[in-house]
Amino acid sequence: MSNPKVEAKDFNLFYGDSQALKDIQFQAEANTITAFIGPSGCGKSTLLRSFNRMNDLIPGVRTTGTTMVNNISVYDKSVNVDELRKQVGMVFQKPNPFPKSIFENVAYGLRVDGISDKHLIEEKVISSLKQSALWDEVKDKLKKSANALSGGQQQRLCIARCLAIEPSIILMDEPASALDPISTSKIEELIYELKNQYTIIIVTHNMQQAARVSDRTAFFYMGELIECDETKTIFTNPKNIRTQNYITGKFG
Repeated sequence: MSNPKVEAKDFNLFYGDSQALKDIQFQAEANTITAFIGPSGCGKSTLLRSFNRMNDLIPGVRTTGTTMVNNISVYDKSVNVDELRKQVGMVFQKPNPFPKSIFENVAYGLRVDGISDKHLIEEKVISSLKQSALWDEVKDKLKKSANALSGGQQQRLCIARCLAIEPSIILMDEPASALDPISTSKIEELIYELKNQYTIIIVTHNMQQAARVSDRTAFFYMGELIECDETKTIFTNPKNIRTQNYITGKFG
């Protein structure tokens, strides 16, 4: 890859004395979806959170090697973490709307960023809700509490909140695992559409989901990135026996 948007080189991460990631080499190109798969505790969410330094919030974490976003090392002393997290949006497993109105949930990041122009805020809220395929369902109840929305709507609202601050990369940590099949399908369609404008990395336990939405799939096992390739190759002709055993259900 000549110009990856997201990259890890010789990257190791430790929680105290315990090593969670081992010598990770990874790249993701612009406007692609990469799925991270593997058993629980294998390091996929840990690597995901390394790209916007969410792991900084955990005591005793230390890293060696490099993780890069838009060709800048995220652990460089010159990096402003707040600015990094604007570039690298995050959507969590469980929808986490703020106890505010639907409108204010999406506007929140803009206000924190110092934007006070009402017309600009309104414009961005509407465009973000449209991008997240939620506008038609909420346009007449923007002043109502976000907590009144269904789980699937709340997750799309969280995606809209993420989009409002115009990231270039979106990290998603099992964004549909708490949702019913219909809501999951809507989230998957949305992820696929967002690829046109964003680079997306998604952690999922659902291998069918990885096969449906991603361009590339990375298989993790016990803190190592075992194999990363085009999704079709990973699911039909993996090079590593451990990948094959996981895909075919022999362990995991």
